[in-house]
Amino acid sequence: MMTLYRTSPHAAPRSHPCDRRLMQARAMISTLLSHIRRRPSGGRTGAVARIVQTVRTHLGMDVAFVAEFIGERLVFRQVDAAATAPMAVGDSCLRAESLCGRVVDGRLPGLIRDTLRVPAAQRLPTTTTWPVGAHLSVPIRLQGGRVYGALCCFNHAPDLSLNQRDLQVMAAFAELVAHEVEREWDVTHEHDEMVARIRQVLTKHELSVVYQPVYSLDDEHVIGFEALARFRHGSPDEWFASAAKVGLGKELELAAIRQALEGLPRLQPAYVAVNVSPDTILCGELTRVLRGMPGGRVVLELTEHSHVADYGALIEALAPLRAASVRLAVDDAGAGFASMRHVLRLHPDLIKLDASLIRGIEDDSSKRALTSAMVVFARETDSVLIAEGVETTAELAVLRSLDIKMVQGYLLARPMLLEKAAALIDTQSA
Repeated sequence: MMTLYRTSPHAAPRSHPCDRRLMQARAMISTLLSHIRRRPSGGRTGAVARIVQTVRTHLGMDVAFVAEFIGERLVFRQVDAAATAPMAVGDSCLRAESLCGRVVDGRLPGLIRDTLRVPAAQRLPTTTTWPVGAHLSVPIRLQGGRVYGALCCFNHAPDLSLNQRDLQVMAAFAELVAHEVEREWDVTHEHDEMVARIRQVLTKHELSVVYQPVYSLDDEHVIGFEALARFRHGSPDEWFASAAKVGLGKELELAAIRQALEGLPRLQPAYVAVNVSPDTILCGELTRVLRGMPGGRVVLELTEHSHVADYGALIEALAPLRAASVRLAVDDAGAGFASMRHVLRLHPDLIKLDASLIRGIEDDSSKRALTSAMVVFARETDSVLIAEGVETTAELAVLRSLDIKMVQGYLLARPMLLEKAAALIDTQSA
């Protein structure tokens, strides 16, 4: 018997249209995965929306959605439609009265080409009210097998071309949705955990303060202290950054400021400088915190890293404080452009030269030239320079020669507890 071939017997078999659609879906999934992995945390809604839209357009369906099962109800978390969808994000219905709820419960097949041929589907309220002619649905399973909900799509009219490969495509996209849900839950858990840790610091007084002396080179006496927050674990920068990220930055800053200013009576006549962000100044609470304080002995230090969106608003918020003799310092001057912008816009009383400018100044003519220029600038603008991070006698000698009047650093004194700082003032006054 002769065998007839439409092509060479050795040619590769032609791919079926359904196989091609599955291959296309895999390519789309690969592209989506690449996009999702590059995306920063916290953008689950956008990623899931893109997945749902891709599912619907790839399968040529009228409506696609992700639904979460909450108790006996089904809540729509993401919806995409070719025209107008019969539901909106946040809407809900009884899980038992929905096609996808019945599918996940095992009472209906995941693939229904024509609901008219499936009496159990036809009897459901949503089948007639939406209406649904053809339906695909797969569960969204998280790690450990827990069912989050379902990924579903439907046409208003029957579609006899739908097949099991389309259901496989749906299942693959449902895995992507599960990945995004778990990712967001991880972010939410991390957020809640950080909020709890910061709340614990605030309520259980786990924040402490140390004071680093600032010396006058005229008489080598302590004239002020910079108050620095300390935590049992982790750096202060990490704690304040985390607090700002979860919306507790101002609360943590104010707690540190309150605790730092408790030392004012013990450190008289020295001033106490506290670090503060523009957001905390703008919130208005600082005025209440400083009420009754000797304003002339309080300095607000604004760091180089503090972003100022509106200098006009900040200047206005600072006005009543400065009118009460509270002084303003710009920290980290010389470390970057932002600090110099602060200096030019805010006209601070004190300008603190960053430690990076002071380190090795005796061997660096550029650093000496910049520091000398800052001395002239401070004199012309009626500001006072403070050199931070002084660690060697050579650095101190150069600073003296450049006519720097105030210094701070490990060479002179390390940050210390209030009791030691108060003893230093007492000894100096004796």
